Amino acid sequence: MIRIAPATPGDREKVLALVERLLRELEDRPEEFAGLDREKTLHDLEAAQERFAAFLAHTLEGDAVGVVTLVETFAIYAGGRYGVIDELYVEPEYRAQGVGRLLIDAAKEHGRQRGWARIEVTAPAEERWAATVDFYKRQGFIFTGPKLRFPRS
Repeated sequence: MIRIAPATPGDREKVLALVERLLRELEDRPEEFAGLDREKTLHDLEAAQERFAAFLAHTLEGDAVGVVTLVETFAIYAGGRYGVIDELYVEPEYRAQGVGRLLIDAAKEHGRQRGWARIEVTAPAEERWAATVDFYKRQGFIFTGPKLRFPRS
């Protein structure tokens, strides 16, 4: 049995550890994630306050086995405030057991409570991540195209 709960300030290390595991899986693009500064990240999390949310999936024993992180933003095209899922990770041995769906459900409920117009997520476009894109589609997400970024210097 898995329990989903909002991450508290005391859970920040658990959130970071799970996201770091996600980044290792995406490691074929090291320039994307090189040099995660934990201290700066923790400081920025503190500063984001209610604009940032994370939910953890826990086993009955209390082990954190999944995480979803969201940030609130604003755009005219989106009709106002909306959310972005920045990270979603489930430990490999808990995948295909509904844990990801439970985390997405928590994100959707959080968005409803915050009055968000929508929730967006970016998934890797490579063919090896097709199952990830299919997962999001099964959760009701609609493909809207690739996303570009300006690299940090």
